[in-house]
Amino acid sequence: GLARAKEQLRETVEWPLLYGPLFEVARTDPPSGILLHGPPGTGKTLLARALAGETGVNFIHVAGPELLDRYVGESEKAVRKLFERARQASPSIAFLDEIDAVAGRRGENHEVTERVVSQLLTELDGLESNPNVVALAATNRREALDPALLRPGRLESHVEVPLPDEAARLAILEVHAQGKPLAGDVDLEALAAETDGYSGAELTALVREASMRAIERVATAYEGEAANDHAEEIILSQGDFEAALDSVGPSQ
Repeated sequence: GLARAKEQLRETVEWPLLYGPLFEVARTDPPSGILLHGPPGTGKTLLARALAGETGVNFIHVAGPELLDRYVGESEKAVRKLFERARQASPSIAFLDEIDAVAGRRGENHEVTERVVSQLLTELDGLESNPNVVALAATNRREALDPALLRPGRLESHVEVPLPDEAARLAILEVHAQGKPLAGDVDLEALAAETDGYSGAELTALVREASMRAIERVATAYEGEAANDHAEEIILSQGDFEAALDSVGPSQ
């Protein structure tokens, strides 16, 4: 799934790396900062990792909460080090996951957060002179970010990573069900239709819960480790998936 998000990421990150001469002739600078936003569990972090793997550039990943430090100056230093590493390892992607944890609106948050936002703004402004470093950030709460971060020249390209539609849900279920001992009555298309509002992470949890029910059935039918001799009896039925739907629901 996420065809539109993938296309936008390719245009903003891959194209400048692959088609530098075209950008030079057009006298156009690619965006130096991209924000992935959308509900939890939709695959923002996975998309960022996949993008780095596809482009072959260095990937430097830090979660927002890791940057916070109660000692004066340490959080800003962590931000500087992140971008220094990215510049030294260029071409690279500096990925700030859960950026809302450290980049809330100034005037509404702790002093440490305000200093981190100021340092982030300084570092993002400096990326314009280094096209081989891209800042990629992800958040579940775009509205919580300081508006200055979202202006042109900073995290200016906003890529929405929405909940999967029915076709994407089917594709996700097929990936996670691949290789599993499925009963003949398992209907993944029906499950895709029933799981409207589920994120990719929740669909993964759904398949895991159905698998656990099949394991439980065999594990409790025999005494102790003797159950391991009956592993061939593990079969995931449609009933296992339907029961999993009762315990794994959409968070939205």
